Formats: sequence, C-alpha cells, structure tokens
Amino acid sequence: MINALDHLIIAVSDLDLAEENYTKIFGTKPVWRGEHKELGTENSLFNFQNTYFELLAAKGEGLGAALVNHYLQESGEGLIGIVLGTEDIDECYKSLQSRGYALGEISEGKGVNFRDGATREWKNLFLPPELTRGVFAFIIQHTKGSLTEFKNDDKSVVNKLDHVVIKTNDVEGFIDIYRDIYNIRLALDKHVEAWESRMLFFRINKTTIEVIETQNGEETADKLWGLSWQVDSIEEARNRLSNQGIEVTPIKKGIKENTLVATIKSHTNNVPTLLIQHL
Repeated sequence: MINALDHLIIAVSDLDLAEENYTKIFGTKPVWRGEHKELGTENSLFNFQNTYFELLAAKGEGLGAALVNHYLQESGEGLIGIVLGTEDIDECYKSLQSRGYALGEISEGKGVNFRDGATREWKNLFLPPELTRGVFAFIIQHTKGSLTEFKNDDKSVVNKLDHVVIKTNDVEGFIDIYRDIYNIRLALDKHVEAWESRMLFFRINKTTIEVIETQNGEETADKLWGLSWQVDSIEEARNRLSNQGIEVTPIKKGIKENTLVATIKSHTNNVPTLLIQHL
C-alpha cells in the first residue's frame, strides 16, 4: 500500500532564513519555492536521492497556517510531519475503509514553482488520529510533474536521508499500523541493553524509519524526534559546514558498525540532526 517515505515537513517562522540555513547544511539549493493559497502556507523544497524535505511557513489564513502556527506556539520550530507515498491512493482509501477507519475525501493539490514556473499536481489522503498515532501524517500520490532530480558529485553535500527517528510508548501499536496496515517492511526489532528499550527499523525506498521505545508512563502519542542525513565524506562535509560558521561536533564512530557520525548543533531550526557516512 505504502511504497515510499515521500517527504518530511519542518515548521518554520521565517521561510527565507530557514531556506538559507538548510542550503548551508545540505550544500545544495532548494529545487522548489511555492505556496498553498487555499491552506495559507508557503514552502521550500530540497530534493534528494530517496525523498524530499519541506520547509513550511504560514502565509495568510487557512488550515495549513493554523497547523503551522499551532506547532510554533506549542513547541517552536521543528519537525512536524511525515508524508507517506503511494502509487494508488484510491486503493489505499479502499483498503483503510475496509478495515473500518473513518476517512475524509481524497483531496487534490496543484503547485507552481515560483523560480521556473514548473507545475506539479498530487492527491492527498489525510489520516484519522488512530492511524497517525499523534504525529501529523498523510498519504500522497503525485499525479503530474516532478521535482528536479538530485545530481551532485560533491562528496561533502547531503545526498539522501539515512533515517528519521520516531519515539513511541507503544511499540506493538506502532508495528500494528506501520507493518500490518501500511505494509512497510520491519527489518529489525531489537532490545538495546544500554537503553533498556526496544528499537525498530522499518525499511522503505532506501531509507529507514527508526523507532525508539520510551517507557516514561506518558500517553501513547508518538513523537517525531530527529533526522540523519547521509554524505559520501563526513570529513569534507564537516569542513564545509565549519567554514560556513555552522557548529558541528567532532566525528566519531557510529552505533552502527562501519559508520562515522557527527551532530549538527546549529542552523537546524530545532531539528536534531546527524550526519552519517557509511564506510
């Protein structure tokens, strides 16, 4: 049913500044600048080998503006949404409806790139709370047009999303939805002694949804936590970032074997951000 982690959404208060921050972090420029007039939002998109990244800001009034403003008031800027991709949104609708979930109508969207006039069209299916587990999430099918393909041979630039981290108090409930309903492959289910908790890896379109169990007695709503971005040379990436005034921790061995990692400590608009190189 779901065949891609289509994109991630970050709520920001100043789109120009956020775009400047992430142009420095990624080492590439955004491929799209547009707006959703009916939703009261504007956005900037960065494309990668396996997904894209959306900076979203309020502009006027609408449901989208209300969503962004709510997150900004409650938690400040940060990672607010995960969007799941499909090639057949009508089949997704039928499948979820047959399981007894109450769904709204499939909506259609259209956007124009302010930079080159290119257009794209898509269909969205917003999900009920029992399927989002407290995270803003929806299903999308792209129907016309596409983003500029990622092409860059510079080893210091970010080329793909390695993984997104989600924290949950209900591991079994997460598996019930992401594996059994969304049909996303559960590649790892492991108890981590150092954390005294379980860790799950869901693999989809050459990236990973990493789920960390948090046993803190709070309600079972999940929380988007952070992102890990892949580079071909973490040393070159760290040098590039440091030269632009971005704070980055020293490089160290990653938890996963044959990896090197470094944490970006500034310019992330409140998104915990890791760089990773696979050796």
